[in-house]
Amino acid sequence: MITIEETSELKLDFNKISSMIEQKVIPVAVQHVDTKEVILVAYTNEQALLESIKLRRLVLWSTSRNELWHKGKTSGNEFELKEILVNCEQNSLVYKVRPLNGNICHTSYQGVANNCFYRRLNMDSMKLINLNEEAPTIYHEH
Repeated sequence: MITIEETSELKLDFNKISSMIEQKVIPVAVQHVDTKEVILVAYTNEQALLESIKLRRLVLWSTSRNELWHKGKTSGNEFELKEILVNCEQNSLVYKVRPLNGNICHTSYQGVANNCFYRRLNMDSMKLINLNEEAPTIYHEH
């Protein structure tokens, strides 16, 4: 069975936010401090934020398990928290992090770590294209 992480079919979860209605969380974009890549988008609550600050590690709130998510605690693929940016309305954050070792995401391509944004949407076919399997796209300004 092909999991959502492996499919080329677009299956966006438009119910994610509504399923978290009782949880007091805000979104966090996690960015690699050196490469500027967006690694993942997740959620934090006050407890996870304070734990991240205390440990200087990436700690998020798992909305599916309803518990603290110490990124890399079981895999050893931890992230050092370098900086936190707060948006104007104070309802979302950017965590700038540095991977300490191992994979960035639980996915990989031929044994090489991905970040979580490894697929591009082909807007004509509405299929997902694995960026590891296509030639780099050059964008030209008109």
